[in-house]
Amino acid sequence: MKQFLIASTAMLLVADIAAGQDAVTATASPTPTPSPSASPGTAAAQSVVVTTQELDISREQIVPSLGATRYTVGPDRLDSQAQGENAPFNQTILRFPGVAQDSFGQLHVRGEHANLQYRIDDVLLPESIPGFGQELETRFADNISLMTGALPAQFGFRTTGVIDIHTKNGAVFTGNEASVEVGSFDTVMESFERGGLVGRLSYYVSQSYLHNGIGIENTTGSANPIHDDTDQHKFFTYLSYIIDDTSRVTLLVGANHSDFDIPNNPGQTPMFTDGTRSTFNSAKLNETQAETSSYEILTYQKKVDDLSFQASIFNRYSSILFRPDNVGDLIFNGVASRLDRDILSNGLEFDASYKLNDEHTIRGGLIFTEQYATINTATLVFPVDSMGNQASTTPMRIVDNHGKYGYFYGFYLQDEWKPFEQLTINFGGRLDFENAFVNENQLSPRLNVVYKPFESTTLHVGYARYFTPPPLEGVPQGTIAKFAGTTNAPGITKDSPVTAERAHYFDAGVTQKIMEGWNVGVDGFYKSSHSLLDEGQFGAALVQSSFNYERGRDYGGELTTSYDHGPFSAYGNLAYGWARGTSWSSAQFLFAPDEFRFVKHHWIFLDHDQRLTASAGASYTWNDWKGSVDFLYGSGLHRGFVNTKTVPDYGTVNASLQRQIKITEKTSVKVRFDVVNLFDKVYELRDGSGIGVFAPQFGQRRGFYGTIAYDF
Repeated sequence: MKQFLIASTAMLLVADIAAGQDAVTATASPTPTPSPSASPGTAAAQSVVVTTQELDISREQIVPSLGATRYTVGPDRLDSQAQGENAPFNQTILRFPGVAQDSFGQLHVRGEHANLQYRIDDVLLPESIPGFGQELETRFADNISLMTGALPAQFGFRTTGVIDIHTKNGAVFTGNEASVEVGSFDTVMESFERGGLVGRLSYYVSQSYLHNGIGIENTTGSANPIHDDTDQHKFFTYLSYIIDDTSRVTLLVGANHSDFDIPNNPGQTPMFTDGTRSTFNSAKLNETQAETSSYEILTYQKKVDDLSFQASIFNRYSSILFRPDNVGDLIFNGVASRLDRDILSNGLEFDASYKLNDEHTIRGGLIFTEQYATINTATLVFPVDSMGNQASTTPMRIVDNHGKYGYFYGFYLQDEWKPFEQLTINFGGRLDFENAFVNENQLSPRLNVVYKPFESTTLHVGYARYFTPPPLEGVPQGTIAKFAGTTNAPGITKDSPVTAERAHYFDAGVTQKIMEGWNVGVDGFYKSSHSLLDEGQFGAALVQSSFNYERGRDYGGELTTSYDHGPFSAYGNLAYGWARGTSWSSAQFLFAPDEFRFVKHHWIFLDHDQRLTASAGASYTWNDWKGSVDFLYGSGLHRGFVNTKTVPDYGTVNASLQRQIKITEKTSVKVRFDVVNLFDKVYELRDGSGIGVFAPQFGQRRGFYGTIAYDF
């Protein structure tokens, strides 16, 4: 909470100081040089804007995608999606190709559980404890990119996908905007944004508060979730100071705090007796979870002739506190655990690019992260007899606290070689180390080839060796022996350490410009893994625990298209995936004995494998009006004994209509109306069965939302 208060205070100070395209590319055109008649203040401001844009272009050349598959959406697409900038961040990412929806806001890219790397303005954002709340906001993004495939050597550790957020700043957002959204499920959301220039300082700040009655996916298909309120506070600050035409220093500060009720599932059958009580209405359970996170990133960027570099230091704190309903949880589960997890991360990152000559550009860098994670639990359990039956109605309290340091660091070097204009070959490698529960390292070669036989056609093929350590905060830490002879004793007592995943990854694709504004792309991938990492929820506390499959296979493909011409724009994505694993090789105590025996000798589908995933959308602008519609489809995630079945497929349609009303030269009002799940489709994301799934979760029923925003 201390970091949260510091971030909030920093934002208020910035506000006091300041008082007085669809796909946005790295080569955005700078603002024209001001005419001699421009006032000195205007000329200075425009000079800062031009320098900012030139440094943005330089930054992109330090860590480019270099043959990886990259999808980018800008302000128009972000505004056109359901709820626009008010949309939760995970809903924004769901509109990218190959991204499958799961409960608790989780995202699965190309058939993998998580393993996503988040970057803000091309700087790594350290990991946090995954919870329900969306720490990042669509609101403060100017454009968002998803990079997948065979990533170049600058991207390590989390390699399923890189989500790169380029934030709003004082050069692109000048003025103020206050907005209020109200709607279904008791939704009330207020937000405020302010940006501008003060001399050489560019600033942007945003703040929001959200309350609604569907904070976590409903456990039933009802339109009225039971015990599912949430309150969420978020803050973000961007500060950038132009030192000279070739350098700047940037500070990013973000913070959030969220409180959640855990939704109830009526009609559950009591299994245990607590004292004299053996009955309980499961609709009256009172479990809650609190989540807090904050981060600070300080970056210095410099360009000197053919050398460009960026150096950053960062800090991030994240915590989750789960509070059980002691009596109810004991009666239904025989276990009631108060769980307190937190992680503190500190580190530095350095990336540099040097244009050696017309054919070769050398890039290299390093990253170092120190983390400290704590897991504190206080668990109420009942003793059991030799047959596993409850032996006493008086619960026992077992305290099990753990803390662990982890160190993750890596180095990379690569060469972008252009033997001739149409061909680019990027080759290099990285050396990564993990010192945590085990000490591991790997040298990982990377190779990407991009060929443009014609101006409208681009082909790429790549190979990457990946090294993915388990998240420190996700590795289950516990003393199994403490729970022997209780209702929390595992069926299996083996607990091999969770290790890093090692994988070979192959990717190939082609993009084609059909005509002006219309582009089509096809991409395919194959991944072979050893010690495949996965995560699941094992118990009532809604936190994820990591484990390994001995081997894994993942392959699939994506078809994408986009059209943007005049007032009309549209996009469509279709992805096919196949992800399997065999034989659990770590944290074996998490699993039931019958599941463990089966998986030991069989390949099974991963619980987040989804055969088909699709998204599409279109928007049309007419004068001050804009209408849009989008569509999401999933063939269903896995369920049942060792994931042998799937939940039914689903498709949802969303629509929005908005209008901007000009009041004066500098003021306007924006009004919009959104409908989420237009046809009120009742669909199930999880049914409570499958590997690492504890309870059923349903997608949101139809919701109506109205927003009014005042720009001044």
